[in-house]
Parts: sequence; C-alpha cells; structure tokens
Amino acid sequence: MTIAMDRLLSSYQYELPRELIAQTPVTPRDRSRLAIVDSPDTHHHGIFQDLPNWLKPGDLLVLNDTRVLPARLFGRKSTGAPVEILLLREERKNCWLALVKPGKRFKIGSEICFRPEGETEGETQLWATTIDRDMATGGRLLEFHVPDGQSFVEILEKIGKVPLPPYVTSNEALPDQYQTIYAKTLGAAAAPTAGLHFTEELLQQLTDLGIARSYLTLHVGVGTFRPVEVEDITQHQMHSEWVNISAETVEKIQQTRLAGGRTIAVGTTAIRALEGVANLQNVSATERVLQEPFSGHVDLFIYPGYEWKIVDGAITNFHLPRSSLLMLISALIGRERLLAIYEDAIAQKYRFYSFGDAMLILPEAVSQTGESSLSPEPTSEQ
Repeated sequence: MTIAMDRLLSSYQYELPRELIAQTPVTPRDRSRLAIVDSPDTHHHGIFQDLPNWLKPGDLLVLNDTRVLPARLFGRKSTGAPVEILLLREERKNCWLALVKPGKRFKIGSEICFRPEGETEGETQLWATTIDRDMATGGRLLEFHVPDGQSFVEILEKIGKVPLPPYVTSNEALPDQYQTIYAKTLGAAAAPTAGLHFTEELLQQLTDLGIARSYLTLHVGVGTFRPVEVEDITQHQMHSEWVNISAETVEKIQQTRLAGGRTIAVGTTAIRALEGVANLQNVSATERVLQEPFSGHVDLFIYPGYEWKIVDGAITNFHLPRSSLLMLISALIGRERLLAIYEDAIAQKYRFYSFGDAMLILPEAVSQTGESSLSPEPTSEQ
C-alpha cells in the first residue's frame, strides 16, 4: 500500500503557512537553521554552522558551481508595447530560448528593444527578433543582435535582472545573495539554493577537518519550479538539464569510495547530476562510482523506490508541495518520514523554500535499495 501511495501526486501535499515562505536570506548565510536527519528514526535541530560537527574526515561534498544569469529582461516591441523576457538557455551563439510576456502577442518576426532602466530611447543597448516558437515550453526563440565590439553577457550584466522564484514576492536581497559564494559557470535560470548557506569561513573549517569538496555544473532551468501535473507520478516527464562533470570530480568520487568515505551531494541539482549521469553510464549499485567525465543533458526523474548509485547523503532546502524535488528527497528517506519532518519543521517555525532553512540527510538515514525510477527515455547529448 505504501508503494502505491508513493506514486500518487496527492500523497505529496502538505499545508504551509504563507508567513513561513522565506522572502529574504539570513545574514550571515550559515546562521540559517539546519534539520539533521541522522538515522531512520531520529532528527535534530541546529544551525547550518554546525555542519562540521556532523560530517567526517574523508567525506566528499559535491557542489554545483552554476551561476545565475541576469536572465529577466524588460523591453518594448517595435509597436511600443512593454514586454518581459526570461531567458532559459542558449541554443546557439546569441540565440536564446525564452519565456515571454505577453506570450500570445509574440508572433514570428516581432522585434524587441532593450535598454537599461531610466535610459532614453537613443541609448538602446540590444535588439532581438522572434524567429520561432517552442512547443515544449511555450516559449520563443529569440535572435539577439549584439553591437560590434560587445558580448551578449556584458550587455546582459547591464540590462538584465537576476530572476527570483515566483513565491518570493517581497524581497530586499542583493543580487549576490541569490548566488552561491562559489558560483562560477554562468548559465542558470535559478540558483542551486542548498549552497546558499555556505560561507568562506565554513568551507575553510570543513577543509581543515579533512572534508573534501568537488564541483560539477548543472544549469538549473525553470522546469525546476513547474509542478508535477499527473496523479500517477510515474507518467511525469522530467525536464532536461545541461550537466558537466569533470575528470577531476570523477576521480575524487572514485578516491572517496576507495578510501571508505561518503559522497554528500549539496542540493537536489547535484543529486540529479550525479545520479542522472550514473544512469546514463549504466553504473550499478555495487560499483557506486562514475566511470568517466560527462558533458550533456540528463532528465532523470527520481521518486521513492529509486536505487542510489553515487549519492550517500545530501544537504537540501525545504521544497514545494507536489514538486519533483519533494519526490526526490522522499526517495532518500521515505515519503512519510519526510512529511513528518516537514510537519515538525513547520511547528518549529522553520523558513521554507529558496531563501529558507536547510536539512542535512546523513547516510545512516538513507535507504539505498529499491526499484529504478528512470524517466521513459533518459537522454544524453554529447
């Protein structure tokens, strides 16, 4: 009966008081609260600064170094009508897939001009032409006309805004507060928020204790925020995301496993990258290491019953009801267990979602066996 319930969308519903949706991050970053799940039956409450007390020398933290694009643009069509653009991904040089508002009026051939806020009409920075529609996202393909001697990214830094999740409606955060301190590779439409809690001092403390770290890149797309819409969640088609895992990271994972250490993924993005690539490389649950570097797309959907290949434990934030992220974390510790911890976190007035508090799931609490939950056709574009 539990297995059947785990596959129903309605089983991932919970009620969250609106005032617990965090609108602004905690300062300093590592003073956010931390729920520590340390066994199949127990969890504790602390703060993120306590993290070194719960990890062991020889553990490996795998972090996502993606950097959020200033991907929200405001402009005007040639008719003078105001428009809003959210860049999703670059299809080729200066050609981007984007969500547009108002979408119905964006016909092929429509032109948009963009300029910094407050600048006059003679100071236009950028033009774009609508060249195609994308049925999968409902978006448009925009060809940007970049002036000679400038790069698209340089202009984007001047005229774009970092997009915040739709549930952040009253925010006073600075743009850098929606970037991890180790953000490096520009390309995400949203931050890997479990990493927002780290400070330079905390990372150094972990290093001094013999806790290693390595990086991968997964460019978070807006598909992360889209709800699962089918009651039978096994019919959900996961969105595709671009991932890069270097030879250095593969080697560190292999060395950690050989030495008896534990691989702790920082965030659901790192989990999706590691497990998605492991499945594409046909890694078995007994091997438990990646075979080679990878650059391409993954679309693995993880829900309860999944058999873990690489990840031993995780750091994560608290996720939206009925979301694929909630299902992923349920696969780590069980749906009923996770919802009970959420209920306690609500009673303890934890702050939820992107700017909210965190959870540490230690390997002792993780269920390592179950059925595979691959999406119907996992993809890789090498």
